[in-house]
Amino acid sequence: MITGTDKLQIILACVLMPVLYSCNSNLLYTDSMEFDNSSWSLSNIPDFSINISDTITSTDINFTIRTGSGYPFRNIYLFVTVISPDKKIVNDTLEYNLADERGNWYGKGVGDIHELDLPYKKNIFFPAKGVYHFKMQHGMRVGDLKGVYDIGVKINKSGR
Repeated sequence: MITGTDKLQIILACVLMPVLYSCNSNLLYTDSMEFDNSSWSLSNIPDFSINISDTITSTDINFTIRTGSGYPFRNIYLFVTVISPDKKIVNDTLEYNLADERGNWYGKGVGDIHELDLPYKKNIFFPAKGVYHFKMQHGMRVGDLKGVYDIGVKINKSGR
């Protein structure tokens, strides 16, 4: 027998499920790599293997970085290598500002953690189906980059 409380829970679930689903309906892929001791070693090159099956949807690619107060700079350089399924390689050297001139962090944060989405490519189409590799290495002038909790890749359908 269904009680009044059960009916209310069922109704709430029916109302909330589409709302929650629609919040992430544009998200196609997300993953991140956490660094031991909040330190990104120069020799640690995250490799995100992303299986792309849709070549007709326009997408936006962002990187996500989470840093802490131990991060010693207000910017970061990234060396990014993208390898397509047909083994074509694209290399990019990117610079992102993580904080303003006064040391105020961009993005969102709670306590010691600051998270920022870093735009990489906007409104692009993947040319072929298959596995794409996104490899990232920090390009700062230190071997161990302190204060980096993790780095990630996020792919969304483009917002038109």
